[in-house]
Amino acid sequence: MNYKDKFLQFSEMANEYISTSVPKENSLQKTIFEAMNYSLCAGGKRLRPVLVLSFCEACGQDAVKALPFAAAIEMIHTYSLIHDDLPCMDNDDLRRGRPTSHKVFGEGIAVLAGDALLNFAAETIINKGKEAGFSDTCLLKALNELYTASGAYGMIGGQVIDLEHENKEISFDNLRKLHSLKTGALIKAACALGCIAAERYDMLEKAYAYGDALGRAFQVTDDILDVISTNEDMGKTVGKDANEGKATYVTLCSLEKAKEYALQYTKEGIEAAQHFENSEYLEWICNYVLSRKS
Repeated sequence: MNYKDKFLQFSEMANEYISTSVPKENSLQKTIFEAMNYSLCAGGKRLRPVLVLSFCEACGQDAVKALPFAAAIEMIHTYSLIHDDLPCMDNDDLRRGRPTSHKVFGEGIAVLAGDALLNFAAETIINKGKEAGFSDTCLLKALNELYTASGAYGMIGGQVIDLEHENKEISFDNLRKLHSLKTGALIKAACALGCIAAERYDMLEKAYAYGDALGRAFQVTDDILDVISTNEDMGKTVGKDANEGKATYVTLCSLEKAKEYALQYTKEGIEAAQHFENSEYLEWICNYVLSRKS
């Protein structure tokens, strides 16, 4: 099996597990379950759950073991996208190639769908993790990892910096900080969750190093694609960052310099991958992130 097929296999494993994670309810509150599933099952690259599975395997365990953690991080990621698309945030009409949650269900239900996924991620780790045989210590470490990365010291903190710097100058160092929190924190957490699922806590720092570099490469590439790609390829509205006065690697440094940074961060990720058993596959993921078209 080549590395692309392996990535797609893990993506499909995650999709199959995720598709059955949130119930299809016919109860009085069925709309919230419809809204949760609408966004959660909309597809996407599934990079974060794939990283969870990949790092569990890289630490010597069967990737299947990490599926509850993989589903949980995708729930967190999806909730963040639902909220990010709201009129009070990025005001986007398109996500993953179809109308955003608030365009389909209204703003109120979209907010609640995001909130519900945020909570359901914890339920998934605890309940499905117990069924999978994880120890209480392991589950607590997983919860702490995921919710620290997605909270005020991670993803949410980055979103705050982003909102507060619209149409304002920002230094390069602060832009890196913004990206390391808003995008990078959850990617680092995905790598760490794979190690936690394998109960290889000794590999966490090495996973963080890889995830940090990959997260930065991912965000710089995103900034580049926002300039050179299309709505059809990206599955979302492109060019909005520049139109809304948001600083990116491209606006701060130029397109060519941004490409140089993307390559530099990719090389750092490849170097960090050498500490793991399946280093060549982890290297491939770095190059995939660099060369992606959407």
